[in-house]
Amino acid sequence: MKIRIEKASCAGNARCAAVSEELFPLNEDGYIAVDKVDVPEGKEQLARRGARACPERIIFIEEE
Repeated sequence: MKIRIEKASCAGNARCAAVSEELFPLNEDGYIAVDKVDVPEGKEQLARRGARACPERIIFIEEE
């Protein structure tokens, strides 16, 4: 599983990072720092929860 993020559209709500700072790291300004993440085994549920938590809906789950 992978996460794809439309980083330029991030509004800095940080709800994804509240779910998992490991999967959704923020930069020093509080915006998402990455645009792709390979989800480690066992973290799939956190990835889905983080994507659902985003009010801008800019986080997409890509099943492999």
